[in-house]
Amino acid sequence: LSALLAGLVLLAAACGSSASSSGGGGATTAQKLTLNYGQVSSSIAFFPVFVAQHNGYFAAEHLTVGPNPVPILGTGAKVAAALAGGSIDVGGSVMTDAFNLAKAGQHPKVIAALVNAYYIDIVVGKHVHVAPAGATLTEKVKALKGLKIGITGPGSGTEALITYLFKLAGMNAQTDATLVNLGADATAVLDALKSGRVNAVSFAQPLGQQATLSGIGAIYISPARGDIPALTGEVQGVAFTDAAVLANKKQAVEAFVAGIAQAEHLIHTASTATMSSLLKVYLPDLSPSMVAAVIPLLRSEIPATPVVSARRYQIAVNFHKAAGLIADSPSYGTIVDSSVISAGMRMAGP
Repeated sequence: LSALLAGLVLLAAACGSSASSSGGGGATTAQKLTLNYGQVSSSIAFFPVFVAQHNGYFAAEHLTVGPNPVPILGTGAKVAAALAGGSIDVGGSVMTDAFNLAKAGQHPKVIAALVNAYYIDIVVGKHVHVAPAGATLTEKVKALKGLKIGITGPGSGTEALITYLFKLAGMNAQTDATLVNLGADATAVLDALKSGRVNAVSFAQPLGQQATLSGIGAIYISPARGDIPALTGEVQGVAFTDAAVLANKKQAVEAFVAGIAQAEHLIHTASTATMSSLLKVYLPDLSPSMVAAVIPLLRSEIPATPVVSARRYQIAVNFHKAAGLIADSPSYGTIVDSSVISAGMRMAGP
């Protein structure tokens, strides 16, 4: 990861100015409370960030979050590189990237839970022959042997799931399948699946729902629906910063958490009509039937508050260790900043 961080910092720099810009703790004006933010994709995991921006929850806390539109960096490694390089202050991605930063000697701080489920699905193409729906998990994974499987990129949560599943079935994803880097553009990934460039993809929701409703493919293995019991309840989608940003912009980070808290509350209490309207702005390419399919996912997988529990964190640790992605993990208190989360929630109010 260290080499990747160095190589990607310049590429990621386009998403904003240095994290050392104005906005340190103790600021009381909108001009001083600023954060640069970037995320890996436009999946459902980052819907709370969109809602907080769109509904003015950040602005209500005197916080400006930029750039606008939000930079979509394509892989978690690029999000990590942008944070390590100082071109963003907060990143939206998955726990895999926070662990990778810690492994590379950085000091990541998880500041909000965005999805309490491993929201990446294995989706197979329409004409691909795999195990039947009633097969065991091991049988389903073994049926993926020899296939071309699309992922967003190396070191990503999409690759991590493939690595974990193949290891579970006694195989090696690097030698028993062909992993194809497709990036994070859902339209391009669906095109690759439809054309047969790949036989299957590991990709964040709602791509599986889109593939199913459009007749391109079907969801084959879904941790979020309980297909992998060991991953049930894992904190997966997160917002994270680092110790240096917290030292300089603590109040701004707390205001960010406050905005997320208000957004997550809305997601669980708003009417279906309100949710539909917001989703149509966030993901304008979704059809009405897709919007209807996604709303239940949002309410079942996005937490009611940004709190990261020690239990959900441990599930994430267990997954990454089982996949061979980490040997040792930072302690819960080292990587999850519960004090900042609590302060943000107090700012948000009841």
